[in-house]
Amino acid sequence: MVTVAVDACGADLGPAEVAAGAAQAAEKGIAVLLFGPAHEIGSVPSGVAVVDAPVSIAKAADPVAAVRSTPEASIVQAARAVADGRAQALVSGGSTGAALAAGLFNMHRDRGIHRPALALPMPIPGSPVLLLDVGANVSCRPEHLVQFAYMGSAFAQAVMGIESPRVALLSNGEEAAKGTPELVAAHQRLAGPAGSGLRFIGNIEGTQVAAGAADVVVMDGFTGNITLKLIEGISGRTMVAVRDAAMTSWRGKLGGLLLAPSARRLRQEIDPESTGGAYMLGLRQLGVVAHGRFTRNGFARAIEVAARGVQEDVIAKTRSALQDVGALRSVPEATEEPSAAVGAVTIRADG
Repeated sequence: MVTVAVDACGADLGPAEVAAGAAQAAEKGIAVLLFGPAHEIGSVPSGVAVVDAPVSIAKAADPVAAVRSTPEASIVQAARAVADGRAQALVSGGSTGAALAAGLFNMHRDRGIHRPALALPMPIPGSPVLLLDVGANVSCRPEHLVQFAYMGSAFAQAVMGIESPRVALLSNGEEAAKGTPELVAAHQRLAGPAGSGLRFIGNIEGTQVAAGAADVVVMDGFTGNITLKLIEGISGRTMVAVRDAAMTSWRGKLGGLLLAPSARRLRQEIDPESTGGAYMLGLRQLGVVAHGRFTRNGFARAIEVAARGVQEDVIAKTRSALQDVGALRSVPEATEEPSAAVGAVTIRADG
């Protein structure tokens, strides 16, 4: 049985809602080690164990400093449980920055990985797409983007069930020479021997992200976070506009009633909770950052997908794919200190 360590602090709906999600996951045979304020969590069913950890650093302005100075924080204890072997994966519903810092200090970067990346499966109808990086690294060197491509491909195969994922770079044009110098260099590497283990299809533009052109789209974290927020904003606003338009006349209301079943199915298909959140790839164990506004269903899904990632051995498959093409960095293990890893990543405190 897979055990998932879950940080219950920082979620918008409170620790009790996270605990309810943990209970749902436990019903499916996943053991959950829940870290949070026991008095707010209350009683839990079989399969869920509570560790009283009322201290939260989800709102800390400097997540790295908070992780260093607050070992009793719920997210730090949860990450340490994974590092110690009491759990095999981490799920957090609080600050992305705190989760990344706690993961780096306790679970550590995997051997040969330059930088971890945040990967998010976007629930696009008919053609879900994995975006990475969506916020961990403001800037990336070409070798970082090459590693992200392999991380994303391995994840898409193991967790999303895509047999041969199409991998693309997000750029301002499809031509190989378009984009920043880092993107151009990454394209050259992926189109050559470094991309021999991938189904690399080249560059795509922003309009193609939601059009099913690729299964995995690679970018730096600055571009990725803007892309993610833009997609979320436009899709949310469009759904509201459609609803408002349907209420302007009796014909619209009648049409809305007729379309209601289809609209409900569409909302379910594009529901962000269905994917479980963003995944911290490039660590020695799998981490999942659920959105703070998730309900119990979203947290249950995050725990389920984290457990599936362990069962499918995503970490080993990613490392093997990188090793096969020589994309792992050759730095002696002893020099890879946690502090250096944290310094290499732009930690976002706003989640």
